[in-house]
Amino acid sequence: MSKTRFTMLLMLAMLLGLLGTALAQPEGEFLILSAQYGTEYHHVDVTGRLKELARRDRTFRVSHDSMVADPDPGHQKALRIYARGPNGGERMFEFVDGSVVDGGMFRGWGRGEWGNGGWSGNWNGGGPAEGEFLILSAQYGSERRHVDVTNRLKELAHHDRTFRLEFRVLGVDPDEGHQKVLRIYARGPNGHERMFEYVDGSIVDGGRFRGWGSGEWGNGGWSGRWEGEEREEMHR
Repeated sequence: MSKTRFTMLLMLAMLLGLLGTALAQPEGEFLILSAQYGTEYHHVDVTGRLKELARRDRTFRVSHDSMVADPDPGHQKALRIYARGPNGGERMFEFVDGSVVDGGMFRGWGRGEWGNGGWSGNWNGGGPAEGEFLILSAQYGSERRHVDVTNRLKELAHHDRTFRLEFRVLGVDPDEGHQKVLRIYARGPNGHERMFEYVDGSIVDGGRFRGWGSGEWGNGGWSGRWEGEEREEMHR
C-alpha cells in the first residue's frame, strides 16, 4: 500500500470517527436563556462565562474557580441554567459545586447560539415572571428622618431579584444609631396604594413587583404619606 493511499484511508477513518461521535451525541432540545451562579440571596450572571466554557468542551465541573466568581464566600453555591423547552415553557437545571455539567442536553451548546435573554428572572425557575404591584416610590429611614431611595432601588433591581436590606446596600444612613426601614409604596391591581415595609436585615424580593428588573416604575404617583394607605410588614 502506497504512503499516499494509507494517509487518505487514515483521514477517512478519522472523519468517520468524528461523524460517529456527532451522531452518538445528538444536540439537546433546551435553549439556554440565562445562567446564574451563587445562592438564593447572592448570585451573579455567568452566561458569558458559560459560553466560554461551552466553546472549549461539552462537559466541565462546577466551582467558583471554573465560574471565575464567588458571589457568596464560605457557602455552597450552585449554577442554575434557565432554558426554554420544546413546549415553550421555562425550565431550570441546577448544578451544585462539584457536579459535572453536560452541555449535550442544550441546543447549540458549543456554538454559543443562546443566552440572549428571555429568562423570567425567577431564581427558582418557572412561575410568574412579575408581581401585580407597580412601585411608585421607595423611602428609607425612620418616621422622623427618611430619604428617597427610588433610584438606588432601581440599580439594585437591575442586578438582582433579591437583596438583604441594610444602610450600606442603599448607600445612605438618614438616622444614624436607630433602626431603619425601607418602605416601598406601590399601586395594586385595584388602583389603591399599598405600602410594603422591610426592616434592616430582612430580604427584599422584587418578584412581587411589576417590571422589577426593567426599572419601568417609580415615576411618581405616591401620596406622600409615610404610613401609606394599606400596610404590609416584611419580617426577617
